[in-house]
Amino acid sequence: MTEGYASLDYEFYEYRIVEVSKVDILVNRERVDALAFLIVKDQARKRGKEIVERLVEVLPRQQFTIPVQAAIGGEVVAREDIKSFRKDVIQKLYGGDRTRKDKLLDKQKKGKERMKLIGRVEIPQTAFFDVLRKR
Repeated sequence: MTEGYASLDYEFYEYRIVEVSKVDILVNRERVDALAFLIVKDQARKRGKEIVERLVEVLPRQQFTIPVQAAIGGEVVAREDIKSFRKDVIQKLYGGDRTRKDKLLDKQKKGKERMKLIGRVEIPQTAFFDVLRKR
C-alpha cells in the first residue's frame, strides 16, 4: 500500500496491431461524445452493456421514456430504457363513462409522444463521474 505516492518502472518492448472498436453511447437517440470510448473488439459489447446499465441507474427519470444505447458503428449492441413518470390523469374521475377515461389516457399518450420528439435530456455532471468510476 502507498500513501498516494508510487512509481512504476517499465521498458518498451514492441508495438502490436490490435483490433479496436469505437463504442458510442446514445441517450434519447443523441450521441454523447464525452462517453464514447475505444476498446478491444472482443470486449466492446460487454463494456458497452455495462456502461448502459450504469447510466440507467444514475440518470434521473423524466416525463417521457428515455432510451439509452451503446452502438458500435451503426449497430446498437445494448439498450436499456429509463421509464417515465406517470401522472394519474383519471384520478379526478369518479365512475361514469369509460370513454371519458379512454379520452384522457389517449390525450396523455399523445402528449408523451410529442414530448419525446422535442424533449432534451440533460445529463448531470455527477452522472459522468459515477459512470466512468470503476466499481
